[in-house]
Amino acid sequence: MTRADFEFIRNLAYHHTGIVLPDRKNHMVYSRLCRRLRALKMKNFSEYCQYLQHEEEELAHFINALTTNLTSFFREKHHFEFLRDQLVPHWQQQRRRRLRVWSAACSTGEEPYSIALTLEAFFPRSHWDLKILATDLDTNVLTKAEAGVYPAENLENLPRSLVEKYFQPQGDKARINDCIKELVYFRQLNLLDPWPMQGPFDAIFCRNVLIYFDIPTKSKIIHKFRQLLNDDGYLFIGHSETLHLVSDEFDLIGQTIYRPRSDKP
Repeated sequence: MTRADFEFIRNLAYHHTGIVLPDRKNHMVYSRLCRRLRALKMKNFSEYCQYLQHEEEELAHFINALTTNLTSFFREKHHFEFLRDQLVPHWQQQRRRRLRVWSAACSTGEEPYSIALTLEAFFPRSHWDLKILATDLDTNVLTKAEAGVYPAENLENLPRSLVEKYFQPQGDKARINDCIKELVYFRQLNLLDPWPMQGPFDAIFCRNVLIYFDIPTKSKIIHKFRQLLNDDGYLFIGHSETLHLVSDEFDLIGQTIYRPRSDKP
């Protein structure tokens, strides 16, 4: 992969996803896109770059290959503890019976299903309208998320009672029960494109995504989150992320947990 190839790939990725690829990501880009070259039986990256300019269908494969999809059930456990211990009682005391949560980079589904697993018992459908929107840029991971089938080893750190209640064994895998799946709605969404949803949301999870964007892009996305959040809503971001120098529309109220600033005009 020549320097010119990397520059083309970097610019194309930024244009379509907002993801910033510094020079140190050269090896990562090479290893991930090599799979596409092999699939297309191409000899070099220059040929692949030419192909990208003329074949729009390849763009989805290109994006899927570059996006990172590391996730697990109840990752960053403190967020789900806050959801259970602070937000559940808060929401139960409210008169409205509509709850909307958005998992804005849901990957293979562990995050939105973890949200559903946390909330399901507290908000029965007979009394509550609970829906969880789960979006991701990568169409491949969305297909896996919608299936809701995971290797049994991925559940080893979950409480046995939770696994027995909400998962059905399927050989060396397990399928999440319909009562959880039916709470989650999966959609493909590029955060840089117009957003079709209107909200308002009571909580938005956008974790370990902002680190891939430059500050102007981060600021734009966070501002749009604020517009879709209820005034008493909450924003959850990743463990290595911060809104410092990114947005003045939120106050930090916990470990990577934010609330809209009360003096918002």
